[in-house]
Amino acid sequence: MIGRTRHLLACALALALLGVPASAAVPAEAEGAWKIRGKGFGHGVGLSQYGTESRARNGRNFRQILRHYYTGVRIGNVKARQVRVLLDTRRRIRFRRAKHACGRRINPDRRFVLAGRSRVRLERPNGKVLRRCGRKGRATGPGGVRIAGLGRYRGALQARATGSTLMVINGVGIEGYVKGVVPNEMPSSWQRHALRAQAVAARSFGLATSRSGAFDHYADTRSQVYGGRSSETKSTNRAVNKTRRKVIRHNGKIAVAYYHSTSGGRTENVEHGFGGGGSPSPYLKSVNDNPDRISPVHRWRVTYSNPQMRSRLSGLFQGNLRRIRVLKTGASPRIVRARVVGSEGSSVVSGETLRLRLGLRSSWARFERN
Repeated sequence: MIGRTRHLLACALALALLGVPASAAVPAEAEGAWKIRGKGFGHGVGLSQYGTESRARNGRNFRQILRHYYTGVRIGNVKARQVRVLLDTRRRIRFRRAKHACGRRINPDRRFVLAGRSRVRLERPNGKVLRRCGRKGRATGPGGVRIAGLGRYRGALQARATGSTLMVINGVGIEGYVKGVVPNEMPSSWQRHALRAQAVAARSFGLATSRSGAFDHYADTRSQVYGGRSSETKSTNRAVNKTRRKVIRHNGKIAVAYYHSTSGGRTENVEHGFGGGGSPSPYLKSVNDNPDRISPVHRWRVTYSNPQMRSRLSGLFQGNLRRIRVLKTGASPRIVRARVVGSEGSSVVSGETLRLRLGLRSSWARFERN
């Protein structure tokens, strides 16, 4: 998601132990070294996951946590809905544990294949065609379907022909979708009210950002990280069940509940997040987040040599790289705009551009040249 995910948390822990990315590390005493000091991990908008865990440890329930990070919202209910998640694209989709496929009853203990390009076919593994399914093929089983190379998923397997490959899509109820998101976005060992807050945020984000077309969401950080039934845990499923159908609402609409790993002590207004230039939102406002200090990357530092800096910022300056001057920050100290100053020419860039070019954990960064 645009917020914040479990694999990012794992990266945060690993980076905290290493101190800097292995590819970027240079001795602190290196001649002409640049020190970059920063705070936080992620875009900084909405719920901070480490802040959420800290608040839960200190007795806050999931409603109190959500109302802190999302200004002026209420927690309401939503009707059951289906979502479609794009898992992969393939020429052949091998699966089992399905009782029905393309309108035909099949043996759930046997393996079958959905194949084709412009049209979908149901086949046996040896290639024998059992049924022609048309532009779309569908397989269902009472406990979900196991897809080779991907895992087990609740709901239905949908294969959609694109003319060159098949889209592997999981059609699943919103509760099943959230059960496959929460353990991939937050450690399952965390406090129960932290997991409940994550479940409500994930449900809200999933319903508020459904796209049109063949599918609603990606299964990765372009939407939210989704691992299906194979990734579920007892603690995260319990959190989803305890918050069943609950969403964050603002003015009657489901809120786009952005979240991220670590705020660094203060979250950011949405119009300044994601590189700036967005529209303000009354519920995605900067709030104080001191409890976030439990994060291993609440503060961080990276050191680069002059050649590394010149290489990573190539094209943004002319001549010799002199300095990086922060021109505008958001409601937090995150960089909205900065000038990359060279001896023969400079350019103005967004904080997000600097973050991506330099491989930083967030745009809350300051630059010091020895």
